[in-house]
Amino acid sequence: MTINRMVIRFKDKSLMKGRSSDFSLDKTSFHLKLLSGEVVTVDMERLKAVFHVKSLSGNKNYKCSYKDPILWGGNKVRVEFLDGEVMVGYTPYHISGNNAVLITPADLRCNNKQIFVITSATREITFL
Repeated sequence: MTINRMVIRFKDKSLMKGRSSDFSLDKTSFHLKLLSGEVVTVDMERLKAVFHVKSLSGNKNYKCSYKDPILWGGNKVRVEFLDGEVMVGYTPYHISGNNAVLITPADLRCNNKQIFVITSATREITFL
């Protein structure tokens, strides 16, 4: 069982940090053990994105540059969220019709390892 460090961003701009061993895009919810030790159920419909991170502390002041080529990452895409946030990364998957898209950020120095972008929280996903 893999336990992933996650930062969860919601469509209402709130966030949670913790660990999960049962996250799956095939489910309608999953469990997150918060830093406080409390276990909560997270409803997938409320999500903007799920960030699998290197560290739960991160660096709030770091600004991703999104300039690293990732040869194994698939197709390069630009994601614009409904709230105006933009990220650039690579996806190995076809985007059309999916509820979520797996993105590897085009910045290997940032804290994010992989990001599951919930497509209902996006304005546009563009191939670059």
